[in-house]
Amino acid sequence: MNIPKDLLYSNDHEWLKIEGDQALIGITDFASHELGDIVYIEINDEEDYAVGEPFGSIEAVKTVSDLLMPVSGSISESNTELEETPELINQDPYGKGWIVRIQLAEDYSTDHLMNADAYADFIQG
Repeated sequence: MNIPKDLLYSNDHEWLKIEGDQALIGITDFASHELGDIVYIEINDEEDYAVGEPFGSIEAVKTVSDLLMPVSGSISESNTELEETPELINQDPYGKGWIVRIQLAEDYSTDHLMNADAYADFIQG
């Protein structure tokens, strides 16, 4: 299972890469394998999100799951490539399969997120 060391992870299996006052968000390699073949991504059109709020949904052959915001912020960009090729999430979850870019809220916190080692322990139960 691929768990990059430079990312933070939520217990809902989203990853977060902070880039200045913005962040990229996607789902983990573990989550993409658990979901199976991803066929559709929907991103909500709301502006501001608190931690844990659904910002969209991800549909796989077997199931539909909510995407939950790992930190507070507002979506500034979504990965439009996923509209035509949602399977990028299965193929490259930490690269071309990113889902949204957000503008971090001024008071955002990452205290509740896990580093790679803690996330590895979390998924191993």
